[in-house]
Amino acid sequence: MKSYTFSEARQNFAAILEQARRDGAVRIQRRDGQSFVLTPEPATASPLDIAGITPQQPVSRDDILQSIQEGRERYE
Repeated sequence: MKSYTFSEARQNFAAILEQARRDGAVRIQRRDGQSFVLTPEPATASPLDIAGITPQQPVSRDDILQSIQEGRERYE
């Protein structure tokens, strides 16, 4: 893990973030001896982000409305 002083991190913040993304973490040390580890958050995907489908035959408006009606009839 690469270490930087607080002044270096402040002057090169974008580069430090990129370094953390590539390597997983960077350490930033202050003059008073405190140190902090900067790590990237894991990317999260939306639960609504699903792959689409391609129907074998084109779906018309009437097909969609019929499907909705059938679904409603099942729960009446």
